[in-house]
Amino acid sequence: MRRWNGWGDDAVDVALGEPALAFLRGRIGAGTPPRDAAFEASCAALPPGRLPAHRLADAGAQARLTHATGQSLPDWLRLRHGRIDAAPDAVAFPESADDVRELLRWARTIDAAVVPYGGGTSVAGHLDAVGARPTLCVDMARMRALVAIDPEAQLAVFEAGVAGPDLEAQLRAHGYTLGHFPQSFDYSTLGGWIVTRSSGQQSLRYGRIEQLFAGGRVETPAGPLVIPTFPASAAGPDLRELVLGSEGRLGILTEAAVRITRLPPFEAFHAVFFPDWACAERAVRTIVQARLGLSLLRLSNAGETATMLTLAGHGRQVALLEAWLKLRGAGAGKCMLLVGASGEKAQARAALKAALALARRDGGVHAGRALGDAWRRNRFRNVYLRNSAWAHGYAIDTVETALDWPRVTPAMHAIEQAAHDALARDGERAHAYTHLSHLYPQGASVYSTFIWRLAGDYDADLARWRMLKTAVCDAIVAGGGTISHQHGVGRDHAPWLAHEKGELGMAALRALFTHFDPDGRMNPGKLVTP
Repeated sequence: MRRWNGWGDDAVDVALGEPALAFLRGRIGAGTPPRDAAFEASCAALPPGRLPAHRLADAGAQARLTHATGQSLPDWLRLRHGRIDAAPDAVAFPESADDVRELLRWARTIDAAVVPYGGGTSVAGHLDAVGARPTLCVDMARMRALVAIDPEAQLAVFEAGVAGPDLEAQLRAHGYTLGHFPQSFDYSTLGGWIVTRSSGQQSLRYGRIEQLFAGGRVETPAGPLVIPTFPASAAGPDLRELVLGSEGRLGILTEAAVRITRLPPFEAFHAVFFPDWACAERAVRTIVQARLGLSLLRLSNAGETATMLTLAGHGRQVALLEAWLKLRGAGAGKCMLLVGASGEKAQARAALKAALALARRDGGVHAGRALGDAWRRNRFRNVYLRNSAWAHGYAIDTVETALDWPRVTPAMHAIEQAAHDALARDGERAHAYTHLSHLYPQGASVYSTFIWRLAGDYDADLARWRMLKTAVCDAIVAGGGTISHQHGVGRDHAPWLAHEKGELGMAALRALFTHFDPDGRMNPGKLVTP
């Protein structure tokens, strides 16, 4: 069963062993396990819903509570402390585009705000009810069918509520894949990927969601927006771009056509260690600019490399690996690179061989497939560490950005330092580490993780998070980065959006949303604030 106040399936537990806990105690101090609010008490504390009955809507407390938040740290604090100050007044479950249109008409009639809901995995504040209007949450989970597949054009049409595993299972039955694998893959949905401009872990081969989204249908308060598919078009601005990253402000995406690929007959992930960050960054820049046809490049800095090896357990095997690496020049400051290739066996192996040869020029030590295979097995499970850390009194949060190559390393250092400095003002320490999750010939995404101790008090912990979040987002903007490479804007990142869009750009976005949603009822307060 899905956890109501944490990540994922409550039958899955990725434990923090004693070596990992000792590692955290040594860096930031011992955590104090918090006391969490009970589900029944949190349901009972919700005020009554304010919407009339509707055949598609559930106004029960359980449905409203489980749709009140996403997965951001403030969302966790609200759930864990039983401080749900805003929840939808009802949750609707449409089964067709006709149902969605009916719900939008009903929302207009009763003057309700509408919050679209996919998998509930947002970490940027996309899902909470905002404003004085009663709020209708529209859960798309029942709209998950494969509508059509065209092998000749390599296009598939899905209802937008389909979650990652169901989407891939339906495609694989026909011998295809979308190849979009964000860490939230198990629960996030196709519609959510599109409207937040998601990026999957193997986007180096398959492309980000903007390359995969070919067309579709959006039900807006002003009427349906239908976008046909073309392999390419020069017929004015691309209407797909209105939908990509729109975060529910235009309307509700009900159907999406996506570009699919034959299942790769071969896939492999290898690990390479470099003696330091300078060598590692230079090597990955060379590799990605060589355009070798790889599917994955993921580079961890020294802090993340040390953390991941510690959290993995298997102390004896890790000690042997580290001793072997040290003999080959990759000691205390070592950085781990994962290299993946997918496709026809000869082509993929050739790409791997070329990448490993380029890595050796900068001191890269090839460590084989074992670590790469372990990453592949656990890539959707590592996020469960958030649950385990919380149980021991620690919070985990992330920020991510993307920058051109000359700015990547300075931004990485500035973001980590900003986190340290922010918590130091509260007398606390942060454990910060970073990886480059997606690489491009022009630059890279910078994905930083922070672990710190919980205070055990809602107001204190929320203030501590705000202090850290503000500091690291300010550092991103000051370093010339985008405020989000893959998580979207929501409410959490909205204060920094104008830095990259400019005054005229923000005005254009507001005018666009007003055109499709004249009454401003679609997901208010997200992306573009009043």
